Amino acid sequence: MAEAEPSGKRFKSNLPICKTHRTFPGSTVKQNLTAVVEESLCGVSTLLMEVAYRLEALANIFEQDDIALPRVAAFFHQESEKEQAQAEAMLVYLSERGGQYCNKDIQRPGCEAVAAVLPALELLLAQWKEEMAVLVELSQLAREHGDPHSASVVKSRFLGPLVPRVKLLGDLLTNGRRVGCTSDRAGGFGEYLFNELQEELTSV
Repeated sequence: MAEAEPSGKRFKSNLPICKTHRTFPGSTVKQNLTAVVEESLCGVSTLLMEVAYRLEALANIFEQDDIALPRVAAFFHQESEKEQAQAEAMLVYLSERGGQYCNKDIQRPGCEAVAAVLPALELLLAQWKEEMAVLVELSQLAREHGDPHSASVVKSRFLGPLVPRVKLLGDLLTNGRRVGCTSDRAGGFGEYLFNELQEELTSV
């Protein structure tokens, strides 16, 4: 018998739910982990991996000899590693709760045309805002389905650390515009100043 949805109107979900998810019905540690929460944890894990892949692709762009912004590249490498660590942490949590991760193909980064500091930071900001919205919805979904532990873990381990990173990114964008960064590949002195003077690029 299918589990009933909680009462009350539900809005259209933005959660990247794994629609082909396979569960382990015989798991001895699974408790209060409903199918929809397990599928959402699985889908969000893949989303985090895709973000990490996209940030690594951006780092590689800024390492190219016709752009050559090593500290900007190091920043995106660093953030890629953080996203990958978060994805792995969510997979560990999913396993601890008796859930299963479905190996899926990671989508192409789709950022090949981004070749300047401002568009790259704007892309990352949009990505993190989407990620925050997804994590908020995942936490709410878990609570609605009687899983306060997952709701608390998502909020404290995954959503909380993202908030100051979004604030930092807003500051980076402001300073990039202030020193004259452009939105085209040619760049200029502004990109050089940003790369040389922005301490947060390698200290976050």
